[in-house]
This record gives sequence, structure tokens and C-alpha cells, in this order.
Amino acid sequence: MENLDIIKRFLRVAELGSFTRAADAMGLPKASISTAVQQLENRLGTQLLHRTTRKVQLTPDGQLFYDRSKDILAEMDELTSLFQGDDASISGLIRVDMSYPMARNIVIPRLPEFLQRYPHIQIELSSTDRRVDMVAEGYDCVVRTGNLGDSGLVVRPLGELEQANFVSPAYIAAHGEPKSLGDLKRHLLIHYNVSSGTRFDAFEYWDGQQCQRIAMPFRIAVNNTDAYRTACVAGLGIMQAPYLGARSLVYEGRLVEVMPQYRAPPIAVSMLYPHRRNLSKRVRIFMDWLAELIRAQMAA
Repeated sequence: MENLDIIKRFLRVAELGSFTRAADAMGLPKASISTAVQQLENRLGTQLLHRTTRKVQLTPDGQLFYDRSKDILAEMDELTSLFQGDDASISGLIRVDMSYPMARNIVIPRLPEFLQRYPHIQIELSSTDRRVDMVAEGYDCVVRTGNLGDSGLVVRPLGELEQANFVSPAYIAAHGEPKSLGDLKRHLLIHYNVSSGTRFDAFEYWDGQQCQRIAMPFRIAVNNTDAYRTACVAGLGIMQAPYLGARSLVYEGRLVEVMPQYRAPPIAVSMLYPHRRNLSKRVRIFMDWLAELIRAQMAA
């Protein structure tokens, strides 16, 4: 078991690219992380990491050892779970990434139920608009919306998010309420830039056969979902977003849906995970719980 702990420390350093960040993530002194990696390199007789003052990178031998270690640890988790008849005794860390609105509005409020049922499981939840490299950064699963491309990962479809158009009462007071496509030339759209370089700078709507786009001017462009909603509440323009994420603001009277007959196409929601022969039992349990939770919220 001591050898497994050493390997786990090496994996976190490799995934986070830093001894300090690995120590913080594992709640251990930095010296213990450095010592573990040094011991591992001495045993193997090879250098696993290139160390500089700015970053830590895997050597070719380190990459090979990293890839094999991930598979071996996954198999060890699965083997251990075979003898854990009581699901409540399942333990270990699960690393998951999803958008901030999904984490805030759907998952985190329900996490106490999951953790009460599985008291020995720990969750490391990342929520960012940046699309993480789940294999290189060591995530067990991620939840993604929209077009996925060819990632080489296993895709588990969860459903679709209906979109709607929103403005704030302050925007309507200043600019009037847009009611038709012709009205849009007199209105502003909040532009949204994503980390992939895609810029959402046009009003989109489904005409029954395909998605149409109408270019619109802006006064502000943002690059994360929280700023997007905040800008809309502040009266800076029209926002096109999933209704699920804006629902609470509509109930509170801070946002108003407009032009419901001209909605953008729904956004696909999917769960992705690495194609491994065996997922650990804790990851499979969490993924099933997460899938059920998200589907229930989308159907509400």
C-alpha cells in the first residue's frame, strides 16, 4: 500500500504540473510529495519529471509510467470494490469537471445527499468555462454541453437544454422590449467568447429547418457564464442561454423572457469519461447518480 501511495503522489504532480499544487490538493506537506517522487525515481532508476523553476513536465519515461500507473490504479480500485459488499464502505477521491451554472444550480445543492450515502467518498469538483484535458489533468469524468468533436472519450448522452432569450426589466425600460426579428436592429446583444476561440456574436434562432443567425451590435463581451448572466441582469443587452440556468432569476423578477417564438436550438448535454476497461465502482456509482440528477432537472 505504501508503494500505491507513492504512485498516487507522483500522478498528482504529473497532472497538476506542480509539487506545491499536488501537496495542496492532497492535503500533504510539499516535502512529502517531493520525497515520494524522488524515492520512485530512485527505485525505477530513471527520471520521471523535468523540473524547472516554473513548471514540472513528464519525461518520456515519466509519460509511460504515468499511463500504466493510471490503468493499474483503476484496476486496483475495481479489485478492492469487489470485496466491499456494502456500498457505504466505498472510499476514494472522484475528480469531476462541469460548467459553473451546472455545479452551482444542480449538483452542489444535492451533493450532501450523495456524500451522506457514501461517507468515505471525496469529491473534487472543478467548474470552469475552460474545457479541461480530462486525461492529462486526471479527471474521472466531465459534463459538457454543445458540440463535442472527436475527443476519443466515451460519450454518455444525458439530454438537451432548452434555450431562451432574456433581458432585464432595466433593459426594457431603457430600450423597449424586442418582439420581432425586425426589432433586433434597434437592440444590443451581449457577446460571449469561449475558450476555444468561438465568439457568439449573433442572435440565433431555429426556423423549423435550420439555425439562422442575425448579427447584432454589443456594448460588452464576456468570457464566462457568470459574467454573462450578470451583464444581462445589469441591463447590458439580450442574453441567449439555457432556461434552466436562468430560471431562478426569472422567478425573482430580475430577468424576463422575450421573443419565445425565436429560440436558439437546444444544447446537447453529455457526460464524458476515459475509455478504460474497468471504471472503479465509486466512479460508476457517482456517474449514475449524476446522470439521473441532471436528467431529472432537465425534465423539470
